[in-house]
Amino acid sequence: MRPPTRKLLLVLHVGTSVGWLGAVAASLALGVVGLAAEDPGVVRGVYLVLEPVGWATLVPFSVASLLTGLVQSLGTTWGLVRHYWVLFKLLMNLFATGILLLYMQTLAMLADMAAGPGTGAAQLRTPSPVVHAAAAIALLLVALVLSVYKPRALTRYGQRRSNRSDLLTPAGGVR
Repeated sequence: MRPPTRKLLLVLHVGTSVGWLGAVAASLALGVVGLAAEDPGVVRGVYLVLEPVGWATLVPFSVASLLTGLVQSLGTTWGLVRHYWVLFKLLMNLFATGILLLYMQTLAMLADMAAGPGTGAAQLRTPSPVVHAAAAIALLLVALVLSVYKPRALTRYGQRRSNRSDLLTPAGGVR
């Protein structure tokens, strides 16, 4: 991959990943408001807005982060399964996106309950959005640390590829 293309894809990947982290932080803030608010209208409003926020920001950013990360890894020397840190980030992203897509059903149920005329604030209040958002932030921060520190440990596949390329192109020429 040519450097300008690689840099553009890196910007897209970092941008979508940071966007995902920001969207999760906003969801966490909404969840905390939903737990702490005394006004039933505010509590209902929180649970009414969490679902569209999820579909408008969380899901697109998570999928975009996954796709741009895949393209980035496949188009660079890092590879998709050569380094443990890339593999762990892929698995964490797949896990988080899968959980998010499943959790969107819960947010839809909470929004439906909040839209119901007879639903009170006490029936709506649940720590679930806070717990899920806090766990997502922790996972995204681990991915951020892996991206910055890039532990050099190679997978077995990466070690085989590295050994094979060492044999083919040693520093002193062909063996």
